[in-house]
Amino acid sequence: MQTKELVKTEQTEIYSVLAHLYDTLMQDVDYEMWADFIDEVIQTHHSTPIDIMELACGTGAISLCLASFDEYNLTATDQSAAMIEKARQKAAEQESDIQFHTLDFRDIKSSKKFDVIFSVFDSVNYLHHEADILKMLRGCEQILKPGGLLIYDFSTPQNSLEAVDYLNNEEGSFGAYRYFRESRYEPAEQFHYNEFEIEELAEDGKTVTRSFNEVHKQRIYSLKEMLSILEQTSYHQVAKYEGFDLVDADENSTRVTMVLRCQKQQ
Repeated sequence: MQTKELVKTEQTEIYSVLAHLYDTLMQDVDYEMWADFIDEVIQTHHSTPIDIMELACGTGAISLCLASFDEYNLTATDQSAAMIEKARQKAAEQESDIQFHTLDFRDIKSSKKFDVIFSVFDSVNYLHHEADILKMLRGCEQILKPGGLLIYDFSTPQNSLEAVDYLNNEEGSFGAYRYFRESRYEPAEQFHYNEFEIEELAEDGKTVTRSFNEVHKQRIYSLKEMLSILEQTSYHQVAKYEGFDLVDADENSTRVTMVLRCQKQQ
């Protein structure tokens, strides 16, 4: 990807400019299958789920799919205002009544209580420190109903080792934007980096009017590390699933979905 030298590259917050390209970037993801898996987990481990919250919902694809499966009262949240705006646009087009709000899942505040809270696509890997994960876990505990479920997945070192080859040097475009991604995994640091160069184009589709750079940094946790963090909380571990099946995860799993039950009393 080439840009004009006169166009200065702006460093931007993650998922700000990329929000315009996010659905294109994720076009190969089978959201319906993913939502079906989350729905199966919910139905397996909660007898009467009604009020559901999604954390780090992106542009709302999973919650929009869930809304078509069951009659849940859905609230979906994300820290990025740009992503939430895209989610609201999609919900309006589908005539969905999902409530979308901006929320930092390291500082969860809600007057409403939920039967289930879930977060997918390794959003928890954006929490770089054990203390941040504990903040998220304790924040969820405060707004879960007694016996409620917290479901979240995370990406493991094995996933980064496999994914970096096909993620690196990826490029694409949508509308007035095009992007180029560089991806690398640093095992010694336990971080995976995805750096996006994003160009905004003029009406001719060739002239670059603005250039942006977003660096996405994810902490890669092993299953052993995550279980050690969970031991510091009062949650009951219901299950740890591998991939998109109700199969027990282990240290070789590329993606692990944790299912935790809130044990607080009324």
